[in-house]
Amino acid sequence: MVTKPDIRAAFLDAAERLLIEEGRAGISTRRLAREAGLNHGLVHYYFGSVENLMLAVFERFTDRLVERQRAMYAADVPFREKWRAAMGFMEEDLAAGYPKVWAELQAAAMNHPELQRRIRTVYATWRSVLTDAFTQAAREYGVSDAAVPALVTLVMTFTVGMFNERLVGVDTGHAELLTWFEAAIRSMESAA
Repeated sequence: MVTKPDIRAAFLDAAERLLIEEGRAGISTRRLAREAGLNHGLVHYYFGSVENLMLAVFERFTDRLVERQRAMYAADVPFREKWRAAMGFMEEDLAAGYPKVWAELQAAAMNHPELQRRIRTVYATWRSVLTDAFTQAAREYGVSDAAVPALVTLVMTFTVGMFNERLVGVDTGHAELLTWFEAAIRSMESAA
């Protein structure tokens, strides 16, 4: 007998694959069920709607990446090394499909208040990770904690922007931006 967690996981895995491979527009309850090898009525039984299932995919994917980021930022190494690791993770995340899932669901949320609320929760989670990391870095480099919210917003905005551009094949200026950030971090290290 298939257990409830196994059914949920099968639907989440199937939905994640479909979101990455085909995008949200082509995903129906029957398509999800076929991909998961389960009855289509179970989508609504376990998730309420296809949208809720898609958001559960996004939240699960986010949880995995947040766990990785928190572990990386907790390492006892200079912030500059953590920054490099985080920027390397961007490539991994693109290859894994996370930015595509994010973009698909953000677009779906544009006219759906409940989806917007859950997307905002994901943004808040990422802001929390970055706020913790940047607060520690600010103290390491003697920068005022007051600068942290602006730095977090800047990094969130440029990361999402770079992801969105990369999804459509644009990478103009990305390497230069990352080089600029690296130089700014080195400058703060020197000043500290």
